[in-house]
This record gives sequence, C-alpha cells and structure tokens, in this order.
Amino acid sequence: MAIEVGTEAPDFELKNQHGELVGLSDFRGEKNVVLVFYPFAFTGVCTGELCSLEKDLPQFQNDDVQILAVSNDSPFTLRVFAEKEGLEYPLLSDFWPHGAASRAYGVFDEEKGCAVRGTFVIDKAGVVRWTVVNGLPDARDQQEYLKALAAI
Repeated sequence: MAIEVGTEAPDFELKNQHGELVGLSDFRGEKNVVLVFYPFAFTGVCTGELCSLEKDLPQFQNDDVQILAVSNDSPFTLRVFAEKEGLEYPLLSDFWPHGAASRAYGVFDEEKGCAVRGTFVIDKAGVVRWTVVNGLPDARDQQEYLKALAAI
C-alpha cells in the first residue's frame, strides 16, 4: 500500500543515469518534487510517459519544482535510455538494494520485481501532498500532477 498524503516522504539516495547520487533531501526547503516511479525503461507505456514529461519539462523542472523518475533498472540502462529518448531530467536507479525506495513508498510489486506507476507530489518541507498509483499497463495523466503542484 502506497504511503498516504500528509505523511513525511521517505528519504532516499539513488544513482542517476550519470552515476551521481541524488537524494530526496537534496531538494528539501528548496523545491517541490514530483516523484514518478515507473516499471522499466524501454517499455511502451513508460517511454510514452517519460517522453511526455520531457516535452513539458519546464512545468516539471524549474526554480520551484524538480522531477525525479525512479525505476528498478540499472544506472547503465537508464543512461542509454535517457540518451536514446533525449531525456534531460534525473532518471534514478532503484536497482540495488533492489527496490528499496519503491518499497519505502509502497509501490514495489514483489511478484513482478518492479515498481508500479506511483506518483508523489512532495512539498518543500518533505511532506507528501498528492499521490496516485496506477497499475502496470495504465498510463498516468500528467495534467493531474500540474493541478497538485498548483495547489501547494
């Protein structure tokens, strides 16, 4: 079960597609965070969702907001994926320990070995302000993220 609105967002430190460590706490007090968990790079629905975010990136990554996309892929896979699709924002690897961040947010599917499509809008104080969890085949509506950000 995914963590609930009003709870403190679990901190994590994961490698991005360039091998750099990125922590949720890096943005505390500075930016709101849109945290997007997705199953795997190079799959149809995931590619569509992540490319759509890139298309509207200034709305999701600016002086007030940071987008972080997390999958259970290795950092090496994420680097190739980001380069192939032209993704400029951080893709974080929850590869090892496998699914630790996904589990902390309650979006890891133990049977499939990957995260489901969980999205969390976290305010500058580190509190979850909005969340949605979709099943593996169900794409999310990024307009809902924008509404949640506007409400903060």
